[in-house]
Amino acid sequence: MARYTGPIWKKSRRLGFSVLENGKELNKRPYAPGQHGQKRHKSTEYGLQLAEKQKVRHMYGINEKQFHNTFDRASKMEGVTGSNFLFLLESRLDNVVYRMGFATTRRAARQLVNHGHILLNGIKTDIPSCRVNPGDVITVKERSQQLDVIKTALEAQTHVPGFVEVDAEKRTGKFTRLPERSELNQEINEQLIVEYYNRLG
Repeated sequence: MARYTGPIWKKSRRLGFSVLENGKELNKRPYAPGQHGQKRHKSTEYGLQLAEKQKVRHMYGINEKQFHNTFDRASKMEGVTGSNFLFLLESRLDNVVYRMGFATTRRAARQLVNHGHILLNGIKTDIPSCRVNPGDVITVKERSQQLDVIKTALEAQTHVPGFVEVDAEKRTGKFTRLPERSELNQEINEQLIVEYYNRLG
């Protein structure tokens, strides 16, 4: 399944979940789009599991194959599979660029990486899914540091999570550690995703 590139606000309303994590998409019309959007629909156990998977997949903006592969990797790690899954998603390069405030959305962060504006430990890296490890340093390439999209994002930044350090003036940051579950979106029920993939076998 290809990565979704359509309207984010419409997708958020369909899912009943803020894909952008700021709630703006649901402020005016917190129901699904379309003439039947306000009707309540009963969900089966499988439907709830599928919906949770779709929420998280669209939040991180990755395709089904990447999402499933990340889950498979998490399931082979020590510890709680659901939490490990979220930690792996959070350590993607595009997500860390977003968390550092160099982009206002994960989609914008992915474009910065794709277009070669980001250095990982001093090396240009244009693969959004590249894994970032604790201690790694991310820097905006010197010729890209005055891009309007980056300046606008940094000016709009209101919160820097505790697992990254950022020097906005130098356009650089460090991924200091993996996040704790309490630092991530509390609306996500990752156990439903674990149950979904376990059901598939």
